[in-house]
Amino acid sequence: MAVKQQKIDVKELAIGMFVSGLDRPWSQTPFPLQGFYIRDLDEIKELRMHCGHVYIDVVKGTKPAKADLKVYKSTGKQGITPTPGKRRMPSVPVAPLKIKRNAYREQLRPVQKEAKKARELHQQVYKAVGAVIGQIDQGNIPIQETKSAASKMVDSVIRSPDAFTWLTRVREKDEFTYSHSVRSAVWALLFARHVGLAKNDMDILAMGVLLKDIGKTRLPKYLLESTERSPTELAAYQKFVAYGVDILRKMPDVTPRITSVVKTHCERVNGSGFPQQLRGDKIPLLGKIAGIVTFYDETTNPRDVGQPLSPSKAVAKLYEMRGVEFQEELVVEFIRAIGLYPTGTLVELSTGEVAVVVEQNFDRRLKPKVMVVMDSAKQPVFERYVLDLASEEKKNQAKIDAGKLTAAEIDRVEIVQDLEPGSYDIDIAEIRDDYLATKSGIMSIIKDKLGRA
Repeated sequence: MAVKQQKIDVKELAIGMFVSGLDRPWSQTPFPLQGFYIRDLDEIKELRMHCGHVYIDVVKGTKPAKADLKVYKSTGKQGITPTPGKRRMPSVPVAPLKIKRNAYREQLRPVQKEAKKARELHQQVYKAVGAVIGQIDQGNIPIQETKSAASKMVDSVIRSPDAFTWLTRVREKDEFTYSHSVRSAVWALLFARHVGLAKNDMDILAMGVLLKDIGKTRLPKYLLESTERSPTELAAYQKFVAYGVDILRKMPDVTPRITSVVKTHCERVNGSGFPQQLRGDKIPLLGKIAGIVTFYDETTNPRDVGQPLSPSKAVAKLYEMRGVEFQEELVVEFIRAIGLYPTGTLVELSTGEVAVVVEQNFDRRLKPKVMVVMDSAKQPVFERYVLDLASEEKKNQAKIDAGKLTAAEIDRVEIVQDLEPGSYDIDIAEIRDDYLATKSGIMSIIKDKLGRA
């Protein structure tokens, strides 16, 4: 199934359309997704400010005429009638980010070279955090081991973001109850690396996020596992932040900035958070980052047994909260950092095949490397193979530029959607190990699936 794109004037845009291309580089606009559904009038206004025309995917999103009929109403004014309950609140004034793009590009290593070290560090982090939590009541808390593991973890993420991302995407059998904090720390470091935070700040962020839930050790089990809490129970649950701060303040090796991350990670820029209802820049930057990664991981890896949201749905949910609960620029940059399809995500291709994202293309987030594991009939393939979507597109464009083929003759392979974790009973851990185990990072020679080499 080929992707059907249509060029339209920005004046024709409507909610429900999927914007797949712009008339300028994505990096010159505030849009983080490099392909996204239009969800509100603000996004249409932004597109009109930056572009003259865009390309929409009429397979994924609504078509122009259909969208016009369903969305636009004759109100006497140019605009869209908001959906009830979906109106965005005014943004709280915040200082702009100071971003240093590509600050760590020179230190980047191939994922295969970092994989073994990342796996070992991952286990060190688990053990270190587990030791801290397990010995809180004994008074002899081994915080130095956690600081050392966190710092090494920062170094590893700087060298290869994909290596650690693989580990966050797999639910290992020996995963501890505090795995959420470890995964959140990885997301936080991927973000911090993306915006070029200093190494010292990344160390503090890693420690703060790893220890952010330490106060939950003082909560009864029923409060932790409850999915619906009464107002009284909610107030009791929220005390875990104060408990955590109290615990950390008694540790001589924990700096005030680390404690600050724990204290503010549940605050929200519109004042709706806890425990102090801080607003805007009264929440420190690292606390804001911790809040975003906590929300993202809780959405993709919920505590209850219900199905977690796919990464794209979690990103969409987070995107809707930009400028409300979370600082808009931080949300945009976080999405740019992790991509719409993080490493380890199960996806369906436009060919009908099912694949797993095995490595990111940091310049083309919608064009990662994927390992095809099921055919279009959703049956396991005889031999798995890796497809580099960015490379495929580059080769196709070269053939068009050379006059060998027209755009209409190219059957592009795209990611149509990501799938919910657990779909088709695919063992992501096995895929990870197959990809990372070999010298080149693939279990078989990369093939040109479409026979256009």
